[in-house]
Amino acid sequence: MTTSLRTLLALSTCALLLGGCASAPPATARYDFGPLPTAAANAAAATSAAPAGSNPIGTLMVADLSGPASLDSEHMQYRLLYADARQTRPYAHNQWAATPFQLLGQRLRSSFAQSGVKVLATTDAITNPTVLRMEVNEFAQNFDSATSSYGVINVRASLFRQHRLIDQRTFQRSVAAPTADAAGGAQALAAASDALAADLLVWLNTITPQNTAR
Repeated sequence: MTTSLRTLLALSTCALLLGGCASAPPATARYDFGPLPTAAANAAAATSAAPAGSNPIGTLMVADLSGPASLDSEHMQYRLLYADARQTRPYAHNQWAATPFQLLGQRLRSSFAQSGVKVLATTDAITNPTVLRMEVNEFAQNFDSATSSYGVINVRASLFRQHRLIDQRTFQRSVAAPTADAAGGAQALAAASDALAADLLVWLNTITPQNTAR
């Protein structure tokens, strides 16, 4: 084998190796909502609508969240409002650590418990519990330009006692993303979920025991 042929074979081998490295897919980044904010903020929200020393919410059973099938997966979705507001798109190499229903449900339960509410799961045995059911209408990162986005969450919350509807309201929170990418969207949606928890606590504190016992 001539020197020129050996050199050509070596260069071809290097090119194949480099091509293989270049074609390897990037690692998938997985996001959750991170740690809860300080207890002081949630405690203030929980008591802002309640008389001192009272606990109108008491014990609350929080049902699993429901909503569109598109949110029942770990895909991180975004919407380009400036291109086609009717289309949601998944990030290619970024995912949630769990489904949005699971992430949001756990975040709300933790926020409620941090604020002093006794939170139960649907598997807990209790007679005539007060049940909070939530349907997620929107959970997405929306881009209003190529460099600006925000996280938005919209839920319909229904409160039941003895299988009877006590009250129902729709809540929406949006928070600007610090960066126009998946990491910024995750941060914005985490902040929106915490703001949503505060709104729900204020609402729940307006539901007195007399309201729920009828």
